[in-house]
Amino acid sequence: MSNALLDIEPIDLQFPFELKKQISCSLYLANKTDNYVAFKVKTTNPKKYCVRPNTGVVLPRSSSEVLVTMQAQKEAPADLQCKDKFLLQCVVATPGVTPKDVTPEMFSKEAGHRVEETKLRVVYVDPPRPPSPVHEGSEEGSSPRASVSDNGNNASDFTAAPRFSVDRLEPQDNPSEARALITRLTEEKNSAVQLNSRLQQELEQLKRGSNRSQSGGGIPFLYVLLVGLIGLILGYIMKRT
Repeated sequence: MSNALLDIEPIDLQFPFELKKQISCSLYLANKTDNYVAFKVKTTNPKKYCVRPNTGVVLPRSSSEVLVTMQAQKEAPADLQCKDKFLLQCVVATPGVTPKDVTPEMFSKEAGHRVEETKLRVVYVDPPRPPSPVHEGSEEGSSPRASVSDNGNNASDFTAAPRFSVDRLEPQDNPSEARALITRLTEEKNSAVQLNSRLQQELEQLKRGSNRSQSGGGIPFLYVLLVGLIGLILGYIMKRT
């Protein structure tokens, strides 16, 4: 709605009524002139509502927001009908005026001020309804309430269950890998033992067939080489096992 100075939206203050809940509604004031416009908000039921700001200044070609808050109500009116009303008064103010400079005398018609007045109604509407839980449960084949009662747990327990199951699967795979590693190392060790046995047999044959003189006391070079090789192989196997 408009008057000579301000465009006012909405003309009806709509509150989604709920018992024992504080509810707010915004009122928007747009100055359509090149003047500073001072405003004041009044109500027929001041104990029931809180208006911030209840007085102020709208700059030229600018807009302001007024927040109207209804205190929590203990009882609902019949048929959600409300008789409360608001009155918005506005007047051309001196250029450069601030909200602190606004006084009740500025809205006095007896003092010769040209005051524009707009009456606003209060309307109660039904609060928005939450999403239906039945629709969400049907997508999974059962309602959330049935799932909780069947298992004796709440929703947070069902969320945690998959994570717990995954954690338990990890240690079950490790023993099979360990057994395979032990089997492979055992086979390698057995092969090394067999190789060592063959090398010792060949070493004995070389010692018996040596043409070196016993008086020289020397040890054949090939004998030393084979002994060193055997030691390296056994050392490598023992480190892995």
